[in-house]
Formats: sequence, C-alpha cells, structure tokens
Amino acid sequence: MDVSENRGIVPARRGKAVRLSKGQALRLINTHGHQVVDTWAFNADDTQEFVSLEHTRPLIGKIYIEKGDPLFSNRRRPILNLEEDTWGGKHDTLIAACDIYRYALLGCKDYHDNCTDNLRAALRGVGLDAPECPSPLNLWMKIPIHADGRIEWSQPVLKKGDYVRFRAAMDCVVVMSCCPQDMVDIHGGGAKPTDVAYEIE
Repeated sequence: MDVSENRGIVPARRGKAVRLSKGQALRLINTHGHQVVDTWAFNADDTQEFVSLEHTRPLIGKIYIEKGDPLFSNRRRPILNLEEDTWGGKHDTLIAACDIYRYALLGCKDYHDNCTDNLRAALRGVGLDAPECPSPLNLWMKIPIHADGRIEWSQPVLKKGDYVRFRAAMDCVVVMSCCPQDMVDIHGGGAKPTDVAYEIE
C-alpha cells in the first residue's frame, strides 16, 4: 500500500471504506472534537459476515465496548479489536444508522444525507455491496441507559484529537460515516457535522 493511502479524511456528511489486512490497525481521529462516526466492518472476502453488535454484546457480557474488547461477527468470530480509546465516554451500541425514514419522522421533506446511504456508497467505492445495513458502532455517540431501562439522547464531551485504534483480526473492510445528523443535537453544543481523519498503521 502506498504511504499516501495509509491516511486520509472522511468528509463531513459522507462515508469512507478502507481495507485492512489481518494485523493492521486503523486509527480514527476526532479532528474537531465533536463528530459522531457510524462504524462497520465486513469480512473482506464475504460481506455477508460483518460486525454484529447483537452478537458482540452477549459474548463480551456488557452493553458498551471498551479498550481491549473484540468486536464479533454475525458468525461469532472476532473481526476487530479495540486497542486504544482516548475518550472517557461510552460509545453507543444500540441506535440504528440514520436513514431517509428517520429524517422523514423528524419532519424533513427533502432528501437528507444519511449513514445508511453513506455505507452503501462507501462500499461501492471499493467494489463491494452489503446485503443489509447492520447496526453500527456509533463512535463518540452518547446514549445513557437509565436504571429503569430508558435511554437518553445526550451530547458527547470530548476533545479535539481524541481517537480510537482498532486492530484487524481478519482481512476486513471498515466503513466510517461522519453522521450527517443536524436535526437532533448528537454532536454536542449545537455543532454541525464535520470531517474526521484516519490512519492505517
């Protein structure tokens, strides 16, 4: 891989797919300190195998992914391992990717950029297709769970340059979408969607 391909930008409101060989690491950097990033990973040889949070949660025995945890596939095999996480919060594992139907419910009358379409476009960009839009790992998205089971839409508090590092447990394709949500304040402080940076190590 050319050095120039080892790093890049995921544009605001858009998605990006990158290929990782087993053993390679991906560092995703929250450049501006408030962007939520919907994140998926697929088996590079078979996109019908992908990170499944509904399989991961029981296998790790908790709701939230933390440093040192693997992300398991729908075939109960590890795809990625979370090696580093400089954020002190809890990344959401419950909320589905935004889509045209979500924005219609919020009152949007026209087409709105969304993470579901970003996933499909990003995969097409590397010559792949997904059989479905799996539930994403919503990096830096803060959804507290209360004792009575209620969830709350909250805003993350993080700093510029916070990052996560994943290491590939198999050859895979990771898709990152800078969530274009601008009708609900999920980015914090009324912040608008921005870009993030990534590096393959």
